[in-house]
Amino acid sequence: MTEERKVAIITGASQGIGAAAVKAYLDLGYRVVATSRTIAPFDNPDVLTVQGDIGDPETGRRVVDAAIEQFGRVDTLINNAGIFISSPFTGYSRDQYEAATATNLAGFFFITQEALKVMERQGSGHVVNITTALVNQPQSQVPSVLASLTKGGIQAATASLAIEYASRGIRVNAIAPGIIKTPMHDPSIYEFLAGLHPVGRIGETEDVVGALRYLEGAQFVTGETINVDGGQAAGR
Repeated sequence: MTEERKVAIITGASQGIGAAAVKAYLDLGYRVVATSRTIAPFDNPDVLTVQGDIGDPETGRRVVDAAIEQFGRVDTLINNAGIFISSPFTGYSRDQYEAATATNLAGFFFITQEALKVMERQGSGHVVNITTALVNQPQSQVPSVLASLTKGGIQAATASLAIEYASRGIRVNAIAPGIIKTPMHDPSIYEFLAGLHPVGRIGETEDVVGALRYLEGAQFVTGETINVDGGQAAGR
């Protein structure tokens, strides 16, 4: 396969932000490797789908290997896969803790290791981590320590990796969304969720995609977390 066109890997790509990101990167002229547990094949030669549990270290390796075998390179990794469990702190179960840390932390860690090895050989690359506005702006109405624990760790790692790889032509950034209209949220509570944002609405996947497009072209930006949260980070 030709190696001239850029290639993006997108995790959690079967729905919501991930599915919107697949379309956005195709529109930007990229080839895309899309992965999730249940993702279906695309009728598009520019999209390679890889099923797997991102929390399994072997999945990250398989996805990156497949990208190299099919398209010859990896230019961007979007760490979008994640799970959100709201609960009072003492109400979390061990199973919930293990599920969140596996998907949110291990899912980020192992595929990013594999992608960065490729990017370092290329001398260029970009990693974008999708975190959550709740890391810096907790909501009393939405207790979510597991989200802050796991996504907050990724947000801190974003700055650390950005510095570690800055001299090697690799940028690392993050996007911290507020509540976005995806299948994760029941439409019956949209009005309540809208009220958690100063702008009075919940976000659309296109709001996050807009930040992805910006970061893709912002070659002098690294180590940043962009809030796409309807003003939550600014306060109430």
